[in-house]
Amino acid sequence: MGLLLLLTSSLLSNYFHPGIAVDMKQLFTIRNITLSIEPSNNVTRDTDVTLRCKASVSSTGDQVLNREYTIYKDSNIVYTKSSSTSEDLLYPLPKARVSNIGRYKCKINIEDRQMTSEAEKLTVTGMSNPVLRLNKSEISEGEEVTATCTAHGETGSIIFYINEGSKIIQEERVNSDQLEVKIHFGVGIHMIHCSYIVLMAPETFKSERSNTATVSVKEHNIRPVLEISPQSKIYEGDHLNVLCTIRGFPKSYGTVRLYLNHGDRLLGTGNTEVNHSLVALAKDPGDFECKLEMGRISKVDTKTVSVMELFSKPTLTITPSEIFQNEFMTLTCRSEIYVSERLSTEELTYNLEPDDSGLTKRSPGVYTGYALLDNANYTCVAKAKGIMKFSETLTVRPKVSVSVPKISVDGKVVLGQPFKIRCHSENGSLPINYTLQKGHEQLKTTSIELPTQQALFTVTIAKPEEIREYKCKAKNNHRPASSSEGLVAAVIEPLTNLTLTVIPPLSEISEGDHLYLICGTKGTPPVTFRWYRSGRKQPLYTTTSDSNNTAYQVPSLSKHHSGRYHCEAVNHANNVIHSEMVNIEVRLALWKKALIGGVCLLVALVLVAVGLLYFKSKRVRMVRTAVSVWSDRPPEAANDEESSAVSSEPDVEYTEVVHPQPVDTARVPLRKGTDTVYSELKNPPHGAPDHHDYGSVAYAELQGEQPEISHHPPYVNSYQDLPVPVD
Repeated sequence: MGLLLLLTSSLLSNYFHPGIAVDMKQLFTIRNITLSIEPSNNVTRDTDVTLRCKASVSSTGDQVLNREYTIYKDSNIVYTKSSSTSEDLLYPLPKARVSNIGRYKCKINIEDRQMTSEAEKLTVTGMSNPVLRLNKSEISEGEEVTATCTAHGETGSIIFYINEGSKIIQEERVNSDQLEVKIHFGVGIHMIHCSYIVLMAPETFKSERSNTATVSVKEHNIRPVLEISPQSKIYEGDHLNVLCTIRGFPKSYGTVRLYLNHGDRLLGTGNTEVNHSLVALAKDPGDFECKLEMGRISKVDTKTVSVMELFSKPTLTITPSEIFQNEFMTLTCRSEIYVSERLSTEELTYNLEPDDSGLTKRSPGVYTGYALLDNANYTCVAKAKGIMKFSETLTVRPKVSVSVPKISVDGKVVLGQPFKIRCHSENGSLPINYTLQKGHEQLKTTSIELPTQQALFTVTIAKPEEIREYKCKAKNNHRPASSSEGLVAAVIEPLTNLTLTVIPPLSEISEGDHLYLICGTKGTPPVTFRWYRSGRKQPLYTTTSDSNNTAYQVPSLSKHHSGRYHCEAVNHANNVIHSEMVNIEVRLALWKKALIGGVCLLVALVLVAVGLLYFKSKRVRMVRTAVSVWSDRPPEAANDEESSAVSSEPDVEYTEVVHPQPVDTARVPLRKGTDTVYSELKNPPHGAPDHHDYGSVAYAELQGEQPEISHHPPYVNSYQDLPVPVD
């Protein structure tokens, strides 16, 4: 039974919603939880605020389940409590301050089942007015004042400010409602106040200003005194005496310390006085300071001394201003100003450094010599009455004379097209002036001032020989300009007069021939040739030649090679030229013509042979007819008559025999006209017996005594369609 209950409990725990807890004794569910702020979400300072957390829990038993409450402020835990009752959880905020401002929410936890309420925001308005108190209102110079600024009842992170007017003289962050600091004031009357801000990230809340407190600081009679002699018309080299002492020093004041300063340089220290002597220099700062320190008291006395120059700083110059290597130069060192009533010219001396400069001293401050190949630094030193002054360092940078220029072309030279000529010198200091010259005529001058610049000139030539007339001149000093050699460069002549020659001639082109399309032009090789045929975009053949003409060969022509052809050519001048179109018609080959002629002749011979056979057959017939005229009827005639007995009436047949002229006059006698023999044969009607002997009628027209038979076959005409003669 116990096992059954355990199984049932397990099934129920897996079945019910996660917010519902089920055990063997009691089932429960957390229906809702809310957080409310009492008396209101918006309150004023010092209001007692209560946060109420109310949870609605349903269960099957009467026993109250243990629950754990957690209060959050801006996602931070501020309060946690466990409870075994169903009463609401109350979290008090007595005397609410701006530090209590925030978003609050409540969470309940029952047997690991949790639910959190919606967040509610608490807003508190009003802040405590700060109060400022001082332990003393009147003090002597060097004493301190203790100031206390209080923000009654405020909590949280607070930053206090102590101000004198608008100037903040003290600032400090604390976690309490009070700040106490010690402040040191200078001589005079000071009016101060305080304020604070409460930090509530991301916001801050600033208080009003506190009351104003007054502090009066009385000055001591003690003070430092600075004395300098002489006091006026001080020149370089004069001796100065400087004295720093104390006035109104009561012995009851304790330890006193004096400091004598000249600009940033400390000249000396002492308890009662400091004395210092020095030589006045115009370059030194003119400010002297005597400072007194006694405890927190600090006082100073300052004086400014004006020192006039005995002689000015020397300057070092060079002549000429533009110097070239190994060129003669002069260095001059001079002080432009000196006090003549205090200093003579003999007392003022000049020296050139370094001593081994190699220059010769010609007069006081004047040095001559030749410029070195490399840069050199020189300094002039002027001396008088123990005062030494140095000039600025003069760096002599000898320039390099320009070398003989070189002339060249930039790119390629095409006849009739603009091209660039470059002038360049391997050595020479900038700036360099380059001049382009053609023959004796100066065309243009350009100045090169930067290493990256180039001297380029644009020109055009009409003849190839003009190229050698160009020269360059370069100049960067007073010396005569150096000239280059004449320009040497390859000149490209653009292509012209492109022709297309056909071999063999157009009228003699036939199948099987080798065709040569020769493309020729005028211009500078190498030349790229292309051959085209009408109807095709791509070239038939492309080649580059070092000569001005070349050929495209078609090895064995056929009819499909007929068409229109042309060629184009281009060289380094990049001008493409085209030839005229050539119409090529491929004729039949000679052997084909002979074959056709032979076939035609053979056909003619066959026709003649057929004709001869035909004429021969006619002649045989004519001979048979002639026999019937001149001789008795042959035996075959009876059979013919018997076969024709079936006819009802006799048939009449006419036969014409033509005797043509004999070819061989030696063998055959010459006859005139035509021999004609007519014979009439009567046949019995069809079907009738042949009982009668029909006579035969023959008509002969003979121009000789007796007809003769020709060797040529007779031409026999059969007149079968003639009308039947009447008996």
